[in-house]
Amino acid sequence: MAQNAKKKTLAQKINVMRAAVMGANDGIVSVAGIVIGVAGATSNNFAIFISGISGMLAGTVSMAMGEFVSVNTQKDSQRNAINQQKNALAKSYDHEYGAVRQKLVSDGISTDLAEQATKEMMTRDPLKTSVRQKYGFNVGEFTNPLSAAIASMISFPTGSILPLVAITMFPKSIRIIATAIAVIIALAITGFTAAKLGNSNTNRGMFRNVVSGILTMTVTYIIGTLIGS
Repeated sequence: MAQNAKKKTLAQKINVMRAAVMGANDGIVSVAGIVIGVAGATSNNFAIFISGISGMLAGTVSMAMGEFVSVNTQKDSQRNAINQQKNALAKSYDHEYGAVRQKLVSDGISTDLAEQATKEMMTRDPLKTSVRQKYGFNVGEFTNPLSAAIASMISFPTGSILPLVAITMFPKSIRIIATAIAVIIALAITGFTAAKLGNSNTNRGMFRNVVSGILTMTVTYIIGTLIGS
């Protein structure tokens, strides 16, 4: 039981960390796009700074509320799946038993071993076993919506600070390119971290993140330049 509790806590922490990393990533990209776009339209430092602050505040609230709603929706779906599985086990235990056994066989386990494993797991906890095999999540491992929202609310403005400081602190002659370079480095870091948390390819994660950031900054700069000309 203690081991399961540790695993549950780890899963929840990873989900909150994911929210924090993605919040920081969105803060970097969003505010970088805003300030570089405005910098393309005007050289007024105050206008650039105010636009960046406005984007930071709006994005912080939006990210926090979005994460809260998203995680709550996920929890509702998981709870509904658990209730459906409870009813399925009550009405047709043998059918659900067979579904678990067949899932193990389809995963490459021999028929005899699958039968033995199914019998042991379904005897110990039929609900957890059938939900895990059928829906792919563990009963009770719900991410706290409030924790995810707070993580996003803190990380978004934290990520936003980098492009905002860079665009206002560097000399006018190099501030756009310097901001872009700082943002690219930061996006490479968040892309790597997000990929690590998701157990995916880090090079692809970094590449996708950097390319999306470059595209965002390029498009907003072009639009800003056209508007300001």
